[in-house]
Amino acid sequence: MEQYDIIIIGAGPGGLTAGIYAGRQGTKNLIIDRDLAGGLGREVPEMENYPGYDNISGLELIGKMKEQAIKNCELKEMEEVTEIIKTDDEYRFTVKTNKDEYQTKSIILATGSSHRHLEAKGEEEFKGKGVSYCATCDGFFFQGRDIVMVGGGNSALQEALYLNNLGANVTIIHRRDEFRAQKHLQNQIKEAGINTIMNATVEEIKGEMLVESVILKDTQTGELTELPINGIFISVGYIPHIELASQLGVELDESGHIITDKNQKTNIDYVYAIGDVCVGLKQWVVACGEGAVAATSAFEDIT
Repeated sequence: MEQYDIIIIGAGPGGLTAGIYAGRQGTKNLIIDRDLAGGLGREVPEMENYPGYDNISGLELIGKMKEQAIKNCELKEMEEVTEIIKTDDEYRFTVKTNKDEYQTKSIILATGSSHRHLEAKGEEEFKGKGVSYCATCDGFFFQGRDIVMVGGGNSALQEALYLNNLGANVTIIHRRDEFRAQKHLQNQIKEAGINTIMNATVEEIKGEMLVESVILKDTQTGELTELPINGIFISVGYIPHIELASQLGVELDESGHIITDKNQKTNIDYVYAIGDVCVGLKQWVVACGEGAVAATSAFEDIT
């Protein structure tokens, strides 16, 4: 059974950064991801707030980070961790995957999150038939078509701008009377002339073979209206992946996110956590910073 000093579970921005830092400290390290490296970071159409780049797509930045990471540590993609078992040996954890088993002295949980769903009628039925959670994945198919973007945070407005630039006719639906997104994104929405419908929720997604309309509910009056569309993009937050953390007995907050201290340590010795699975600001640069801290903490604890 292969043995490592640090195993990082998740190859998003935080996990890749942790791998870079861990490798440069001279320890033997492995990153495992159940998908391709990058996680939800691969879906970001463009960023204007990552240091060093005026504008860069998530896919491009992940490519650069992955290239750097594999110079410093081992990376296994498309391999899912199914179980982590604590032991009394020097290698304190046995990590079981759908392909192999490994032992490690410490673990960094960088398991990320997945898209939160609306739970609206018709949402599951029309997945891939007009319902999408990824503008960069599916936006090309909606050029020249009427679509709605549901959400009011940074991701929702970034993706609305991306879809608008592709040539889609975008309307943003938000359940509150003002957006939560950064001011510069709100200004860009106004400058682009993107239509917005505030104080509204999507109650139902309708159609025959493909999405044809949505039923909107006014949150103030309760009035229902039907809006003809060709597609709906949903960006209403994320659900942290805490299955492995729960196995280990890692402490969570009331929202289901992992609690860590300033060194990214959890309540379980030699288990650290970083990125979107943790309590805190969901930003690429934050995950990278946490990855550097966690790798350094793990190195100091095992040496």
